[in-house]
Amino acid sequence: MTVTIAIEPPRDPEIEELLRLGDEFAFSLYPAESCYLLDVSELERPGVTVFVGRDSAGRALGMAALVERADGTAELKRMFVHEDARGQGLASALMDRLEGAAAAAGVQAIQLETGPLQHAAIALYENRGYTRIPNFGPYVGDDFSVCYAKPIVAPSPAASVPAH
Repeated sequence: MTVTIAIEPPRDPEIEELLRLGDEFAFSLYPAESCYLLDVSELERPGVTVFVGRDSAGRALGMAALVERADGTAELKRMFVHEDARGQGLASALMDRLEGAAAAAGVQAIQLETGPLQHAAIALYENRGYTRIPNFGPYVGDDFSVCYAKPIVAPSPAASVPAH
């Protein structure tokens, strides 16, 4: 599958449909009080970047949001891939783009929260070098939350070559 990953504003019908499907999926697995889902207005706030994966026909098939924090870290939110596109590398492509943007922005680490029943997501994160951490922020004490983090390495500047 050929996909394009781009930064897009979240107030778009196809992105809102991905959000709705993500909500539906989360609520099918966990109680509402354990679903920490950002809505469109929260995704529009300063410091939030929404990445969208579209197929060659332009259909939005997946998304992820990076929420930057003042302490130099960020949180991955609203990671979701439409069931029609699962298992085809879209989640990894979204993560590549999101992690690259985080590094370019000087983010030192990305944290995330997922649920213990989301085995595919957990495998993705662990395969990408995320390690389990104690639950943080609103997730402390929630048995339906598991948290991960990964240090982000900033891209090294191109080596300067002396002119002769």
